Amino acid sequence: MEPMRHMAKRQNRARLNLIIVLLAMAMLGLHVEISAQSQASQNGENPIVKMHTSEGVITLELFTEEAPVTTSNFLEYINSGFYEDTIFHRVIPGFVIQGGGMTENMRRKPTRAPIVNESDNGLRNKRGTLSMARTADPDSATSQFFINLRDNANLDAAPGRPGYAVFAKVIDGMEVVDAIAGVKTGSRGFHNDVPAQPIFIENVALEE
Repeated sequence: MEPMRHMAKRQNRARLNLIIVLLAMAMLGLHVEISAQSQASQNGENPIVKMHTSEGVITLELFTEEAPVTTSNFLEYINSGFYEDTIFHRVIPGFVIQGGGMTENMRRKPTRAPIVNESDNGLRNKRGTLSMARTADPDSATSQFFINLRDNANLDAAPGRPGYAVFAKVIDGMEVVDAIAGVKTGSRGFHNDVPAQPIFIENVALEE
């Protein structure tokens, strides 16, 4: 009987060890999965866009999940080559730089129909984010966008007040944005805050 008892104890111990190993493997697998998800989030599965300007390259991450209509619209303008040789026509230090719709002679390029405002998507107008420019009509945005030079909470949506829809952020090249923000500006016709020397958007392309 004694040997049988010892054998049973050894079997129980072996089962316990096996259970511990299986639990450890399961926990390790869970940890790996969480780490992978975290890494994927950090690396971003969102589209990455390179904006080549006369001041340098600005790299953008698009928030396709939070702003599907706006990012789709932006990508359509990119794919059509619309932004090539447009300018940053409005530069206000400590506030925003705006572009994506004017040519060097300050003429508006023909655009597609305006899109619905997605400013209630939970994204905020923080420094380095991109939002759609629009008129007083919330659903009037077409091609023009601006890059926030600071946290502009006054541009966020609030109860009873539509905001400006954030759809992307600068992930590299913020020094280029700041360089554009520092150029000399003046008035041209009916437009104020226009760079004295044109700041061109030479090309915008989706990163392969």
